[in-house]
Amino acid sequence: MMPLKLEGSCRCGKVRFSADSHAPVPFMRCYCSICRKTAGGGGYAINIHADKRTLGVIGETIVFHAAIDDGRGGCKLSTGERHFCAACASALWVFSPEYPDLFHPFASAIDTELPKAPSCVHMMLGSKESWVEPVIGADDQCFEVYPEDALETWHRARGLWID
Repeated sequence: MMPLKLEGSCRCGKVRFSADSHAPVPFMRCYCSICRKTAGGGGYAINIHADKRTLGVIGETIVFHAAIDDGRGGCKLSTGERHFCAACASALWVFSPEYPDLFHPFASAIDTELPKAPSCVHMMLGSKESWVEPVIGADDQCFEVYPEDALETWHRARGLWID
């Protein structure tokens, strides 16, 4: 079976992108302050796993590097590159140079119909705002910080990895 071809776009349509994904199920909800503040939806963002080598982009994106609390009263810039539409500021994807073969499109930017997740992972719950009330299913997993399984591991363990 071939990887799923993801097609995505911004709200105004000036940026369109495509890529292949072996792990297209949107299951992981991140409540960190960066995702909350930049995605603007429900207090969390959902990233998908995609193959960077297959990324095709039409249009102009701008890149944002978030400031991260260093735990000592200061901040450092994240190496993660958050791509947004230069015209409408829609959040499109995150790329981390530490994982050069991958990038993580936001599920909200994907136009392709995505598979429904059998369960969800709620991560960075220790960072969520008090007004956010996560909808947690019976089979969902919750983490105050990072989950135990990576996107690929989660998909493979559930037979959802597409070769």
